[in-house]
Amino acid sequence: MYVPLIVRLNNDQKPSINHLTWNVGLADFRRFLKDQGCKNIGGKGGHEKWVRSDLTRPLTIQSHVDPVPEFIVKQILGHLKIDRKDVEF
Repeated sequence: MYVPLIVRLNNDQKPSINHLTWNVGLADFRRFLKDQGCKNIGGKGGHEKWVRSDLTRPLTIQSHVDPVPEFIVKQILGHLKIDRKDVEF
């Protein structure tokens, strides 16, 4: 399964199998969630909630933090049942 996700790295960072999710920009991550069939239903303060019909609870991301922290990306990939090895950048 190919899942497109654009990741921008700083000049001193190199991608590896352990760090496929480094520095995902907020706009790129929103586009990724839309491409996965998720819909933004709003949120409170600096957070956004995203839903999809097969998920039992909403996915929450911080809308005031750019880039999206790696642990948030890993958590959401887990909820979407996407292996990090399948994320292409």
